[in-house]
Amino acid sequence: MKLVKRNSRTANPFFNNFFADDFFTPFFSKPLKTSRASQLPAINIKEEEGDYTVEVAAPGMSKEDFKIEIDNDILTISTEKETSKEEKKGNYTYKEFGYSSFKRSFSLDKESMNLDKVSASYKDGILSLHIPKQVEAPKEKKTLIDIN
Repeated sequence: MKLVKRNSRTANPFFNNFFADDFFTPFFSKPLKTSRASQLPAINIKEEEGDYTVEVAAPGMSKEDFKIEIDNDILTISTEKETSKEEKKGNYTYKEFGYSSFKRSFSLDKESMNLDKVSASYKDGILSLHIPKQVEAPKEKKTLIDIN
């Protein structure tokens, strides 16, 4: 399969390993180290006979909340959602608001995938993308010509 997850962290493995080291545990609490990862939705990637399926677990969203784009063979799935709630009873007011977002990117192989026919659907909290496999062109026939 030629679908590759792109890392949103720095491309330098030294920095990834350095800041993930337990040396920083006394300075940064464990929840801070893992909070970004826990905000990212779970992703399943399946390869089937005729296509690839990417499933994103994103409950509580609507299809209008997602932005899906393919740019230079990079598939990017992102969302931003703001929520607010206000309740007034008697002499008090209760206000609550929130903001959530995520962005996931994957490198696609245009040689094995038909990027013009990618489709998406959202049902029961699961965003599904279907990426058809490229139909192979007939192999060129090679003919050897004798010289007289």
